[in-house]
Amino acid sequence: MSTRKSLNSFLEELASSSPAPGGGSVAALAGALGAALTSMVCQLTIGKKKYAEVEAEMKGILAQAEALRTRFTSLVDEDTAAFNKVMEAYGLPKDSEAQKALRTAAIREATKEATQVPLEVMKHCIDGLALAGNVAAKGNVNSVSDAGVGALMLHAACESAALNVRINLKGLTDNEFVGWKADELDSLLKTGRMMLEEVQTVVSSRLE
Repeated sequence: MSTRKSLNSFLEELASSSPAPGGGSVAALAGALGAALTSMVCQLTIGKKKYAEVEAEMKGILAQAEALRTRFTSLVDEDTAAFNKVMEAYGLPKDSEAQKALRTAAIREATKEATQVPLEVMKHCIDGLALAGNVAAKGNVNSVSDAGVGALMLHAACESAALNVRINLKGLTDNEFVGWKADELDSLLKTGRMMLEEVQTVVSSRLE
């Protein structure tokens, strides 16, 4: 599994001619990095007398950020697994009409599943951006730049995952599913962009 490898091994595999892990896994990894930075700011705030009033809140955010980091990390491998299922479906025999029908159905279902993984990444990014915004506003001011970087990573994860959703939707002919997921995609993108702008405003004001 990708997440059990060293960073260098993961990057070597990523840079190879193998199509997986690819952009979807990188999107999930970016989300994990963003969540980890949010956790770090919490850790650097908790226990400081200056921030005693927000300590309970920071502890709550820390627990949520760590849960997100764990989920994002799992999604790194889940994206690769979903892509591999699509490739397996394309490799099914197509000699007879029955085989062709089974292959088409398998490709369709595997592609739908592959669409759900990056969509989940996007949803978690919205949750992560909310947490990053809180720590940027209330966390240790000496680490506000880290909160800002965390938000940028979460936004990058959201935008990157969106590209993977789009390329999967492009290969589907189920108009109802495509329309539903496209609307969800647009909503998540708009929300993510708005939230990043809000966090950046907070970060900039605390850096002045």
